[in-house]
Amino acid sequence: MKYFVLSLLCLPGLLAQTAAKVDRPVPAPQAGETIRLDVTRVNLLFTVSDKRGRFVTDLDKDSFEIFEGKNRQSVLEFTRESDLPLRLGILVDTSNSIRDRFRFQQEAAIEFIRSVLRPDQDRAVVVSFDTSAELVSDLTGDIRQLENAVRNLRPGGGTSLYDAIFFACRDKLALDQPRHKFRRALIVLSDGDDNQSRYSRDQALEMAHKSDVVIYSISTNISRIQTDGDKVLKYFAQETGGLTFFPFKVEDLAQSFENIANEMRHQYNILYRPEPLKADGLYHEVKVSIRNRRDFVVRARKGYYAPRMAQQP
Repeated sequence: MKYFVLSLLCLPGLLAQTAAKVDRPVPAPQAGETIRLDVTRVNLLFTVSDKRGRFVTDLDKDSFEIFEGKNRQSVLEFTRESDLPLRLGILVDTSNSIRDRFRFQQEAAIEFIRSVLRPDQDRAVVVSFDTSAELVSDLTGDIRQLENAVRNLRPGGGTSLYDAIFFACRDKLALDQPRHKFRRALIVLSDGDDNQSRYSRDQALEMAHKSDVVIYSISTNISRIQTDGDKVLKYFAQETGGLTFFPFKVEDLAQSFENIANEMRHQYNILYRPEPLKADGLYHEVKVSIRNRRDFVVRARKGYYAPRMAQQP
């Protein structure tokens, strides 16, 4: 198996403690601090549902076709996934704009942690964001630590959503290897209105792609009129193969979290080797389709970034 050196996604370990500020872009990797990846495989985690939205879980490898651009790809591995170890980022908007529903948002997030996380194999990180992104609990399977991190949050300030996504993906969720052995997801609670980030929306999305992270967004907008922020949340979810939820009543938040939990238990996983293989650092479009079943809907990320490689001596 060929291995290459990839320096783009790796950073020094930022923090081992909680409540550490991330109020500026994190320094670039130092010499020798790299992650070695087998980049001859692309991992796709996706769901299939019927037109009523019910999960379809009994398909096999031969049911699917994978295209990268116009090139059909050969599937190397196929599994129905319900038990992959989770690496979750829970991103909580603590800006002034969500103050009126903040307490219920906290309780719904805590219930999600309790119902989804398996302490013996799953890990989650809690990141809050207002004027800057803040790491309030590092990756851990300690449910009580995560609960306390969410419960101790307080609202106030602007919104740095893109910085929070960029940080959580690059510095936390991308670390555990090999990639295809873990399910990585961000759960974002926000109104989507960013006004403080140093990174752009597309830079944040690019880092999510490079980290194999699916984004699930829960809008805190209480209006039934879709805002520009709602459109941003939908963009992140659609491009990464996730979902966006619009709970108009605070009581609906718990149902949104339950839907995300169900989603992560009804997924397929495919690995393929790109043909032709191009380590060019560019974005490559991917499409997953089902043979002869137009009544089924596939939801997967729309592509991936191929690292730009320098072969290791």
